[in-house]
Amino acid sequence: MARYDFAATRLFVEDALHAGARIAAGADRANFLLNVLRLKEGDRLLVFNGRDGEWLASIAQAKKREAILAIEELTRAQEGGPDIDYCFAPLKHARLDYVVQKAVEMGAARLRPVLTRRTQVARLNLERMRSNVIEAAEQCGVLCAPEVEPEVSLERMVAQWPSERLLVFCDEDAGVANPIEALTAARGAGARAVGLLIGPEGGFDEKERALVLSAPNVLRISLGPRILRADTAAVAGMALIQSVFGDWAGSTT
Repeated sequence: MARYDFAATRLFVEDALHAGARIAAGADRANFLLNVLRLKEGDRLLVFNGRDGEWLASIAQAKKREAILAIEELTRAQEGGPDIDYCFAPLKHARLDYVVQKAVEMGAARLRPVLTRRTQVARLNLERMRSNVIEAAEQCGVLCAPEVEPEVSLERMVAQWPSERLLVFCDEDAGVANPIEALTAARGAGARAVGLLIGPEGGFDEKERALVLSAPNVLRISLGPRILRADTAAVAGMALIQSVFGDWAGSTT
């Protein structure tokens, strides 16, 4: 038997969750539950807020523009995920949506858009990004919705990078033959919190490479002999990080 019911309806909420609580879903969420999913009073769903675990709830009251949810019992306790920053040069439209969704599925704790010389977009719709984060979290069963930080320049990111956090710099010109070995060695040396930096289409220029390498605690790796699209590199890089530092490795401590 599967350990999780992926067919269950899940809803992210901001409210505190505890047995006996009653939550107003609001107009947009009520429309989704009542008109899109066709749920009705008495139907059950799962709710989570990223802090209090996942709870079984029922629709206690259904109106045209509002649904009241009755919180019943805890189904999964809150879990701590891997401490992974996903730092990336934003892409355009659907490809950005894809990257955001995959970062959530792959266990990122924070999404940090970084503007480089070859970045394709200069301004981001952060609300759209947050909506994509929540939708992906609802669909893939995770208990946390990653933070979405405002975009910053590469120069500012490097200047503010904390020395205790490993920065994994994915660069097609890196000479590391085996990224798993390099990451495992970094973990063995004590690294736990980690950031993954993926560049734009066209990669980083030489000045940007030098800038990133000047940051404290940088590990420069290659993602293989082929040039990957930025959205493909995002998934490949997160898979590598998860296999060594994340919950794929069996422990996040």
